[in-house]
Amino acid sequence: MLEGLCAFPLTPVSETGVDEAALTSLVARLATAGVDSIGVLGSTGIYPYLDRADRFTVLEVAVAAAAGTPVIAGIGALRTREVLTYAQDAQTAGAAGLLLAPVCYHRLTEEEVYGLYRDVASAASVPVIVYDNPGTTGFTFTDNLYTRITELPNITGIKVPPPAEEVADRVTALRSSLPETVSVGISGDWAAAEALLAGADCWYSVIGGVFPATARAIVDAATAGHREQAQALSQDLEPIWVLFRRYGSLPVVAAIAETYGWANSPTLPLPLLGLPPQGRTELGAALHTTGLAG
Repeated sequence: MLEGLCAFPLTPVSETGVDEAALTSLVARLATAGVDSIGVLGSTGIYPYLDRADRFTVLEVAVAAAAGTPVIAGIGALRTREVLTYAQDAQTAGAAGLLLAPVCYHRLTEEEVYGLYRDVASAASVPVIVYDNPGTTGFTFTDNLYTRITELPNITGIKVPPPAEEVADRVTALRSSLPETVSVGISGDWAAAEALLAGADCWYSVIGGVFPATARAIVDAATAGHREQAQALSQDLEPIWVLFRRYGSLPVVAAIAETYGWANSPTLPLPLLGLPPQGRTELGAALHTTGLAG
């Protein structure tokens, strides 16, 4: 479950709730394409904007539409009490794993973050993945904290952001410092090919949530050791990676889903407005250049 391609679909919503039909279609496309796992209620799944009832709806819809493909569920929240509730809901709905970011308003200390994972790990009956996303949480994990947390029971993977340094060096350092039983996964789609080639176990992919076959091809080439092919396939998507870095991946994939009719417009909750007009023009050109099609 924590190897290969974990694709993260958008959670299409309106001001009245989750668009269950659109979510079913998005998740079913991923399962049919043969992704290794499906991640819901992550950043692309806009979990911070959803209440408990909406999150449970997403989980039920996703597990049903996944048709046996493992579903990994985000459970992040401000309070440990809420995180434990979401963890139980996810397990009840049939999630195969839990993805936990240390969400905060007041900046957390290392001991507070360690305590969060300790409490969740002790209560969980399925694998827990550490979600390191400093751009949204404002918290940066140290390698020492990774080590401490991955010594806890049920902590079986980490999802790390694209590194500032050489990708291969970072993956090698993590692999050498963490137990072999801990899966090292990469986010930041533009860094995925290099990370997989360097020994990362899993790509937690945003683009895979809308173009799973494209992401699958990169994973298959990298895991087979076909370096030039994997690098070329990733480089072909540079026009999309540019937009991810410029606007953020969420508004870009939301616009992609709207462009191909996979979700009704608007598909993001207010106050989010999605891509501005200039960004949509740039996206149209990028889709044409890359040959990505619905």
